[in-house]
Amino acid sequence: MAMNKNSNLYIVVYSTIMVVVVATLLAVAALSLQSRQQANMLGEKKQAILSSLGASTENYDEFVTSKVLNVEGAEVEGDALDLLFDLKGAFENGTYPIFEAKNGRVVIPVYGSGLWGPVWGYLALEPDMNTVVGIVLDHAGETPGLGAEIATPKHQAQYVGKTIFEGEELVAITLKKGGATEANIQHEVDAISGGTKTCDGVSAMLLNSLTNYLPYLKAHIASATECACEECAEETLSNVNME
Repeated sequence: MAMNKNSNLYIVVYSTIMVVVVATLLAVAALSLQSRQQANMLGEKKQAILSSLGASTENYDEFVTSKVLNVEGAEVEGDALDLLFDLKGAFENGTYPIFEAKNGRVVIPVYGSGLWGPVWGYLALEPDMNTVVGIVLDHAGETPGLGAEIATPKHQAQYVGKTIFEGEELVAITLKKGGATEANIQHEVDAISGGTKTCDGVSAMLLNSLTNYLPYLKAHIASATECACEECAEETLSNVNME
């Protein structure tokens, strides 16, 4: 017996079937595209790392190696790229991904909170573990024209050449309204007008995130200093022998 198409029962049954069919199709589509989406996101992260290094034309797999550090700065097992998909969780678990380029530069992922949601990025340092090579910043939902300006090349260009240490103290980089002061010209960049909360979030993100890597950074600085002292001693000895 045919169901009355004008009845409430028919409408309910028909609607239910359509919802189930559409939901099933969407689920199948999402699952089938998941691996491609994951690959695209991974590619974006690799490109961001290269961009922070000023090496956008390089092949990531040939130019960059990665590892995972613990709270003491020692290498532990883990996939650094995988940790980037939940960097907040990785930091909370005491695991810190780091990326090392062939030329001795390193990239440190950073994560924090802006005005409306997460902010994150990649900070590249020279082999001295102090001087900034470049930075790539991004956000989940900062205000267009205001806080969202942290993701623009114009803002990010200010970080190049800045330093994160003052003597032996990690001070990171601060976003300051009106630009860098004379006293802290190496550690400050101009904040975004009207984006105070976002800028404060980025300043806190840089200091907090870099603090996680302090044992690694200091170990490399000490190693570089020791090597420099040895080279200086060898050169002095060579000069004495020649005389």
